[in-house]
Amino acid sequence: GKARVALPGGCDLGVRPIDQHLKGLRALGAEVEVENGLICAEVKHGRLRGASIYLDVVTVGATINIMLAAVMARGRTVIENAAREPHVVDVANFLNSMGADIRGAGTSVIRIYGVDRLQGGSYSIIPDQIEAGTYLAAVTATGGEILIKNVIPKHLLSITAKLEEMGAEIEERGDAVLLRSSGRLKSVNLKTMPYPGFPTDMQPQLTVCLSVADGTSIVTETVSDSRYKFVGELTRMGADIQVDGKTAVVKGVERLSGAKVKACDLRAGAAMVIAGLSAKGRTRIDGIHHIERGYEDMCGKLRDIGADIALVENTTPEENTEKAMA
Repeated sequence: GKARVALPGGCDLGVRPIDQHLKGLRALGAEVEVENGLICAEVKHGRLRGASIYLDVVTVGATINIMLAAVMARGRTVIENAAREPHVVDVANFLNSMGADIRGAGTSVIRIYGVDRLQGGSYSIIPDQIEAGTYLAAVTATGGEILIKNVIPKHLLSITAKLEEMGAEIEERGDAVLLRSSGRLKSVNLKTMPYPGFPTDMQPQLTVCLSVADGTSIVTETVSDSRYKFVGELTRMGADIQVDGKTAVVKGVERLSGAKVKACDLRAGAAMVIAGLSAKGRTRIDGIHHIERGYEDMCGKLRDIGADIALVENTTPEENTEKAMA
């Protein structure tokens, strides 16, 4: 068959190449070209065929895409240097529940034995560790207590370890996590890595925590090329952060001040919400469509634990027609 799709979008985090996706599909026997902003793929001889594929970089998206393509390919497919994130494992478990034969998900080598057909079924996806981590970071920054239910604590370990290092108290309760935070946070060094390392999707939120911590912290971003766009917005609120390439030097201040800021992308938007909650005075965040892509009813959930936050409609032509948070 044939397929034509537009090039992927998503948050502007710098260069986000799809070369590993195309490499995998071509290895499986697809003819793939990029023409006029469209990805055009075709399989001319019935079905894809199994192959050994080494990913040049660890990539969640390419790992999942190749798994999906290989499930009904002829023979065995081996993905080496595969991503190990929990959602890679979850996709494999989902496909296996439908009749696929995928082994090794969660390790760096995944083997897929092609089957002739898949069947329908019912499946419950795992909780979102980044959403849970965002709320944990929010309470760490503002002080207080939060109990987050329906999580898998193991998936949160790299996040909770850093929050504990900052001074938060964390207690696992089966499928729930209790966090308490009081007093001035401590400075720590932070480096993003592929799973099981610290996730790049939590770096902006913890950078906000560090912006009000006691001392100087070093944040190193090794996964995304352009994760520091939110720093300019944070400095408008009084943060003292200097960025040099992939490294940010964060000098903690006593407290941030409310300001009118914008969400540059999904996780940066979540970081600005945390900054606004911990700041003195009123903060207005524009561009919240980014936040709404990844957080369901964030305002409602934060209000439930005592936050003073609301969605507001922009009222002047200069403010566009989008909603904002305040």
